[in-house]
Amino acid sequence: MFDLTLAGARAGLRKGEFSSRDLTEAFLGAIETLNPVLNAFITVTPELALRHAASADAALARGEHGLLTGIPLAIKDLFCTQGVRTTAGSKILEHFIPPYESTVSANLLRDGAVFLGKANLDEFAMGSSNITSAFGPVVSPWTRNGDNRPLVPGGSSGGSAAAVAARLALGATATDTGGSIRQPASFCGITGIKPTYGRCSRWGIVAFASSLDQAGPVARTVEDCAIMLQSMSGFDPKDSTSADLPVPDFAAACRRGVKGLRIGVPREYRSDDMPPEIETMWQQGLAWLREQGAEIVDVSLPHTKYGLATYYIVAPAEASSNLARYDGVRFSSRTDGADLNELYENTRAAGFGSEVKRRIMIGTYVLSAGYYDAYYLRAQKIRALILKDFTDVFRTVDALVTPTAPSAAFAQGERMDDPLKMYFNDVFTVPANMSGIPGMSVPAGLDAQGLPLGLQVLGRPFDEETVFAVGAAIERAAGFTALPGMRAGGGA
Repeated sequence: MFDLTLAGARAGLRKGEFSSRDLTEAFLGAIETLNPVLNAFITVTPELALRHAASADAALARGEHGLLTGIPLAIKDLFCTQGVRTTAGSKILEHFIPPYESTVSANLLRDGAVFLGKANLDEFAMGSSNITSAFGPVVSPWTRNGDNRPLVPGGSSGGSAAAVAARLALGATATDTGGSIRQPASFCGITGIKPTYGRCSRWGIVAFASSLDQAGPVARTVEDCAIMLQSMSGFDPKDSTSADLPVPDFAAACRRGVKGLRIGVPREYRSDDMPPEIETMWQQGLAWLREQGAEIVDVSLPHTKYGLATYYIVAPAEASSNLARYDGVRFSSRTDGADLNELYENTRAAGFGSEVKRRIMIGTYVLSAGYYDAYYLRAQKIRALILKDFTDVFRTVDALVTPTAPSAAFAQGERMDDPLKMYFNDVFTVPANMSGIPGMSVPAGLDAQGLPLGLQVLGRPFDEETVFAVGAAIERAAGFTALPGMRAGGGA
């Protein structure tokens, strides 16, 4: 069962080849075996999963099925789940049990999904390595050739990506604020898509940076992501930024092909220090698309070079505002003090980790009197120029193809002493968040050390269908079948 894709498992369930209980018990067993090593889940919910599976099997027996009936999934621990602890990877929410369900997870439940548990993440989704979680780092199921040092799975959705790569779930929810779906998907050799901002409701997702956060899926294949995204998407009146647009059949778009499409190659994504392996993979991906009938076009996104600096002004500023609610008074963990100010100080000092504190301080600084115009206001103007670059380019091309990340996964402890080096992991992914456009990572090959590398497909706003078509074309040509050294049910 661990070799099944989500689409394959769905077909098997509908044919009666096995039950949802069979699937669910297999994945729960794999989690019991491997999660002590990988730490991909913060909370596992076996009783809830088996109840969901029983309901799914009853529906299938009646000949009824939704998009995901009986499919076991992991839920990133940033999505509020009614009656199930939701921590955002932070001590300050260690004991928070929401009385409501996020819209995205409610949509998945509506369509019959089975929830296995809550996946680990960087604290408040702030990080690109899944090292900052208050519940311990996630370990990638991949290892370098001849080197057993534990690798990071990427972040912030590292638990979601590691769970899917290690065959602990058929798919997982994730969120992407600056690359937190696409970068871990690339590091773990799976597929992940950040849809257009507004395609999925943000209601019930613990906020990091509200104008950038967007939910999306990670799964084994492009088609699997398409099936999940169709369930996750839709208008939500509880979210003022939710787009009131019909949800297409994303899975059908995977079969379109790319003949006649114009694929742009942004020259600004090239750099002198880009590893030769990534440049080679990029050129190979473009050759695959050309062979399938696409036209490759050089384009320019001149303000891309400002994307990372702009992001690290806007995102911390919004984080500073959003995280002000965690004061120890209303619902978060509390550390008492002599007066109200001391209670605030003690609660936040004990409850927030160092990376969260760093970003709150940066955000508060750029929003402060005397610096607002120089930093935050200027960053918003540059953000508008980044969006204009994409708008202009998409008048002449149908999609863009770039590398997903500037490297393969790195070992725990590498690059950790320099926050700026860590922030550079998002250099290829951040512009899509700044402009709100959809972006997908597809595994395209391995580096010399046997680690996966991903290609990124970027598309027009609300044109995820073309992104899926291009991503599926790359997937077919790449024929990526490599597996991590550690597999569910199989050990190391």
